[in-house]
This record gives sequence, C-alpha cells and structure tokens, in this order.
Amino acid sequence: MQDNNFNEMNLLTAAPSPHIKRPASIRSSMVEVIIALMPAAIFGCYIFGWRALAVLLISTASAMLFEFLYQRLMKKPILIKDGSAALTGLLLGMNLPSSVPLWLPVIGSAFAILVVKQLFGGMGRNFLNPALAARAFLLFSWPAHMSNYTGMVNKIPIGETDITASATVLSQIKEGVTPNASLLDLFIGNCDGVIGEISAALLILGGIYLLARGIIGWQIPVTYIGTCAVMFFAFPQVAGVGRVDAMLYELLTGGLMLGAIYMATDYVTCPITKWGRVIFGVGCGLLTFFFRVFGANAEGVSFAILIMNSLVWYIDFATKPRIFGGGKRHAS
Repeated sequence: MQDNNFNEMNLLTAAPSPHIKRPASIRSSMVEVIIALMPAAIFGCYIFGWRALAVLLISTASAMLFEFLYQRLMKKPILIKDGSAALTGLLLGMNLPSSVPLWLPVIGSAFAILVVKQLFGGMGRNFLNPALAARAFLLFSWPAHMSNYTGMVNKIPIGETDITASATVLSQIKEGVTPNASLLDLFIGNCDGVIGEISAALLILGGIYLLARGIIGWQIPVTYIGTCAVMFFAFPQVAGVGRVDAMLYELLTGGLMLGAIYMATDYVTCPITKWGRVIFGVGCGLLTFFFRVFGANAEGVSFAILIMNSLVWYIDFATKPRIFGGGKRHAS
C-alpha cells in the first residue's frame, strides 16, 4: 500500500519555471521568424531586382554550408536542420545592399558562423548576434561596398547592373538635408537602403505575427522603438520638418525596425528577465540615438545592439528575482 501511494505521489513532479504550454523547438522558432521575414525579403527583391535575390540566396546557403562543414570536420552532430544557420544567413543578407559583390555575403556568413557562433561553442553559447557582428565586420573591412546603395529598379537586370551610389534618407538627415522621400514612401518601402530594411510596414507586420505566435515578447521592440521616439522627438535632427515628422523619419529609416523586432530579440543574446529586456531595449534606443547624432556613420542600430549584447550577463544578474526568504545576491 505504501509503495502504491509513493508511486502515485511521484506522478506529481514540481519543477521551476518556465513551464512550456505548447510544443516548441529551436527549429519551429527559427521557421516562424523566417516566415515573418519573408514579406520584407520578397519586397526587397522586387524593389532591387534579381541581384538582391542572389545576395539573399548566397548568404543563406553559405551560412548553412559553413555550419555543416564545421560540424562535420569537428565530428559534432550536424544541426543545420534546426534552421538557426539559415536564419543567420537570411538576416545577414537582408542587412546588405543589393550592390555588394557576390563574394561579400560568403565572407560575412563565414565570419558569422565560424567566428561568432561556432568558436564560442555553437548554438546558444554565442554572446553576440552573429548576423550583426558579421555586418559590422564587413562594414569595417569593406566600407565602400557596404555604403554603395543601388536605386530601385523596375525591370530584371541582366548581367552586371549599372550600379551608382545613392544617398539614403539617413545620409540626407546626417548631412542636414531635408529628405526627398515622403513618410508614406518610407513606410511602404519606396526608398533606397539595404535589402531587408526598406519596408517598415512589412517588418512591423512580421513583428505582429511573431508576437501573436508567442515567439518574441513585447518588451524589447516596444522599449527600443519607444526610447528612440522619445529622444528624436525631444531632439529632432531632420531639417525642414516638425518634431513629429522628424521623429517618424528616424523611426522609419535605416535598420531600426529590422533590428528592434528581429535581431535585438534573439533568444541567445538578449536578457531572460522581463525587467532585463526593458533595460536592454532602453539601452539600445539610447545608443542608437547617440550613434546617429554624434557618430560618423548615419546608422547606429547594429553597434547599439552589439554593445548591449555584451552587457546581457550583467543585466540578467542585476534583474534576477531574489528567491523568497533568500539573502543578498553575491556574484559567483
């Protein structure tokens, strides 16, 4: 009788949170994010032509290839089916201008997968976002290629496209020039820029999908974008427009939406506590503001997120809930 009672009691097992309420896996989460990115990626290919599609395909395929080769050579389990390498390659491609030489996304993918991800232990152990770290590496190494934007095309380019440098709206703002694009153009995506950042509407739509599916939380995107909105409203940088329009120009241009919704929310490189995510989002917003206003580069999103990535351990430690009845926390 005692043995039966003991067995029945063992059926009730207490465990710490979080408790998974629905089937979930790395693969399913990666696929959900890729689905959310597809509208913006397809629109970028429509705007910039087949060369943009080539950049995205090469970046994604090479990221998967480097992950496969590394795991095979190191005799580790082959995990490319989890979708993380494909997502890294897609995000890197979406952060590149369509005018870059086609060897550039290959080098970027190699840096993202081999250096930033695998050398730190693989999935779940990297402390920097691989796609953003690779973008920063390419920007420092080949700044001319990374700032050479192609104009919108209305036909499929055959062979090498005649590419000329074009000033983005962010560049115009940095130079103190009134932007030549309307806010509606920026919201829809009728503007120059990198492949995946131009349509704020489609990026927001994908973000809503991820929120509805429970893939990301609201804390980082809302606090990141909200902090930028407050700072650029209080200190407008756009010439020839009012405060509200100046704020909207900053929010709708560059990689803010892409970074805040899809890269700052990366599970591995963002805090795990709710208050930590709020602090992380505010920090990203403040750094983006300071980089755009005082930095030499017109952007700032990539560097803001990478800096906050490096502070995640400290943010989690500072915001870790204290166990009921426990004493003061001590650093281990």
